[in-house]
Amino acid sequence: MKSWIAHPRFLSTLLSGVVLSATSAAALADETCSSPYLARIEGQEEFLYVWTLGVEGMGDGSDKLVTVDVNPGSPTFGTVIAQHSVGGRHEAHHGGFTDDRRQLWLAGLGSSTIFIYDVASDPARPRLMKTIGDFEKATGGAAGPHGAYALPGRVLIPCLSNGTDHTGRTALVEYGNDGGYITTHWMPTREAAGLPGAEFADGYGYDARVLPRKNVMLTSSFSGRNNYLRPLGEVVKDPEAMKQFGGTMVLWDFHTRKPRKVFQVPGAPLEIRWAWGATHPYAFTATALTSKLWLCFEDAHGEWQAEEVATLGGPGGVLPVDMSLSADDSTLFVDGFGDGVCRVFDVSDPHRPRQIHEKKIGRQLNMVSQSWDGKRLYFSSSLLANWDKSGADNEQFVRAYGWDGRELTPRFDLDFAALKLGRPHHMLFGSTKVGR
Repeated sequence: MKSWIAHPRFLSTLLSGVVLSATSAAALADETCSSPYLARIEGQEEFLYVWTLGVEGMGDGSDKLVTVDVNPGSPTFGTVIAQHSVGGRHEAHHGGFTDDRRQLWLAGLGSSTIFIYDVASDPARPRLMKTIGDFEKATGGAAGPHGAYALPGRVLIPCLSNGTDHTGRTALVEYGNDGGYITTHWMPTREAAGLPGAEFADGYGYDARVLPRKNVMLTSSFSGRNNYLRPLGEVVKDPEAMKQFGGTMVLWDFHTRKPRKVFQVPGAPLEIRWAWGATHPYAFTATALTSKLWLCFEDAHGEWQAEEVATLGGPGGVLPVDMSLSADDSTLFVDGFGDGVCRVFDVSDPHRPRQIHEKKIGRQLNMVSQSWDGKRLYFSSSLLANWDKSGADNEQFVRAYGWDGRELTPRFDLDFAALKLGRPHHMLFGSTKVGR
């Protein structure tokens, strides 16, 4: 494995991450939950890139990257201005930029294909520049790439499955910005001798996020291809399938990529959201199957712990699927797929979240992306092709809201089904003005 510490961009990107963590970074903006190594947008976002699942019989039926104009001063504000189909349906899921923000990497959970777009030449109309079609072979059997997370000169790709038994046993994978494979790190299992918490280790994966100033990386866990490509109604009725969900988070030494500790976090912990503040060594996650909010934190003795800090919704659960932490670490937005509600928490005391608002966004709800200044939030509807609701509840939308610190108010609404675009999933910001 090549040393990434020696990469010429390392010191500058590391320092920028620390500075952004310690200041308001008024001149630079972005979605709040992005990598600290990512080049920042200058001012407000202009475009919303939406990675969208194709639907058979709807438009061309293919997965596609859709560009929405979100610049309030534009005559096409709140409308689709570009779209590009990748051909076929790959279970479009998550994506991410390279550290220089010149490329957008988009992942297909079903086919284990990576689509790389040039978003620098013409940010309003991204151009497909490369496709990685041998992911499973190149990585030694990792499958179900979840997205891409910017590191200096490379991207980190957390996976959900493997190409052998299609369970949740999986890995973290690194590729260079040039699209070349670098290395694979398999998630720890119970056989990991000497690893604290190894008795809980299940080898499952989902999200991966880094806190550079503490030299730690945190990963979460979900389920494998056997479950996520199967209709949800079948999964919940199958006792064996319900046993195949992750119940752990892993703390890693980021520099060495070695696991340091495994936390037992029952119920499939999904998105990880590190706090930005220089004195805030903690991250939030939510468990999909148990509707709990968890905090992973460094205690007063320098030891890392995990604890449940809140219950989301009432009896029966809400299936929390995505969350966004404000840049000042004070406010957490949590989306519930089951009831379509975004719940807003005051997390000024991260150990004691307090709900301050809730808003019904739609009949189903998945992703949320928040602007750096906390004034704008974007919501999408689709979870997985075979997990979305049916009939009238199968709304497929991208909706924008404003946030004034008290309530969410609608700004625009795009019906992706009516536009024959498909099922909108992950959303990322684009701009013609990017800091270096």
